[in-house]
Amino acid sequence: MAKAKTAYVCAECGASALQWFGTCPSCGAAGTLTETAVEKGGGSHRYAAEAAKAIVLESVNASELERMPSGLPELDRALGGGLVSGQVSLLGGDPGIGKSTLLLQSLHAVSSAMPTLYVSGEESAEQVALRARRLGLQSGALRLLAETQLERIVATLDSAKPRVAVMDSIQTLWSETLQSAPGSVAQVRECAAQLTRHAKRNGIALLLIGHVTKEGAIAGPRVLEHIVDTVLYFEGDPHSSFRLVRAVKNRFGAVNELGVFAMTEKGLRGVSNPSALFLSTHEKPVAGSCVLVTIEGTRPLLVEIQALVDSAHTPNPRRLSVGLEQNRLAMLLAVLHRHAGLATWEQDVFVNAVGGVRITEPAADLAVSLAVVSSLTDRPIAGKVAVFGEIGLAGEVRPAPRGQERLKEAAKLGFEKIIIPRANSPKVKIPNLEVLPVERVDQAVQLLRNL
Repeated sequence: MAKAKTAYVCAECGASALQWFGTCPSCGAAGTLTETAVEKGGGSHRYAAEAAKAIVLESVNASELERMPSGLPELDRALGGGLVSGQVSLLGGDPGIGKSTLLLQSLHAVSSAMPTLYVSGEESAEQVALRARRLGLQSGALRLLAETQLERIVATLDSAKPRVAVMDSIQTLWSETLQSAPGSVAQVRECAAQLTRHAKRNGIALLLIGHVTKEGAIAGPRVLEHIVDTVLYFEGDPHSSFRLVRAVKNRFGAVNELGVFAMTEKGLRGVSNPSALFLSTHEKPVAGSCVLVTIEGTRPLLVEIQALVDSAHTPNPRRLSVGLEQNRLAMLLAVLHRHAGLATWEQDVFVNAVGGVRITEPAADLAVSLAVVSSLTDRPIAGKVAVFGEIGLAGEVRPAPRGQERLKEAAKLGFEKIIIPRANSPKVKIPNLEVLPVERVDQAVQLLRNL
């Protein structure tokens, strides 16, 4: 097969060149020229007479999408309820965290109910078979293809006609229409685009595994995340047995959905009650510990926030947070100083979210602040107390979304008291849960001292 004509296009200005240069001849940007296949055919006048017909939006018959189970309930939760025909999902994560294991287990679980195909570009068929044997995945009708050439993979998809397929990984695939090496920007973009078109045309639920950079972002062009329908990140500490699958983009469901897994000798197992993972078990209350009721997607979680305030031994006190935004921690310390009279300018402040979970919502402000106050004053938060609420720069405690769900989750897990914004006060009393509403951060600090 003759190779297609290629050109080198600048990612900054769009100018093209027949050969590669270190800097763009047009705009002078360095390292922006990438190889791109040149389409064959006539000019733009050929398409002018074939204008597409626009339709009225209200006339579209949009029915509820049929979901296919992935075989793992926690993965279904992250996907928004399951797989959809024609859906293309991208799963990224650190090396060795369990991406291949997760999708191999998923395909094996559904292989008896529908045709599946696992394409391995990084491992041989023998290596994949050995992993399946270690995981106890002996039976089933899962089909395996060890191949990296895109054209052969597409031909196999045409003949095998799977309902669900996995590509492990997108960075190892290459197309003969391009001369660049596998993993280059041009190869990744072209292979992802062709696989996406084929999956949508044939109704295949396609799962792509992607490498990540040292910063944690998916390697390759950013357009890769725009092409696919769903982007999932596989998170977790390699030294811990717990793994989190987080949806950061989903055209068929809600974003920020969270699936929780535990790594065992037989692979990944879903965790039905993840709040138990993120709560430390202390024999008695300790200073600097506060339980936060947070929302991850549609799931309420209880996470322990730990703070340590200690005397600084350097002219510049340190502000370090793990699992929480560091800039927001500095803001909260300033609010505590201005509106609650608690100064930490001579102390190092360390804050940690237990269990390796990453919290980005501002409703964690009140829990972080009370954990810092507890450590600073060396006074534990007595009893089973949970907290949530956002803090403004003026010291006000603002309401958090979906407060009723947070209250019910705290009551379900046996908490007796909860400190919340006054605007989140429930209209109907929740059994066995005492609600302590506050309007300002100084009220919360005073309430903490009276507990």
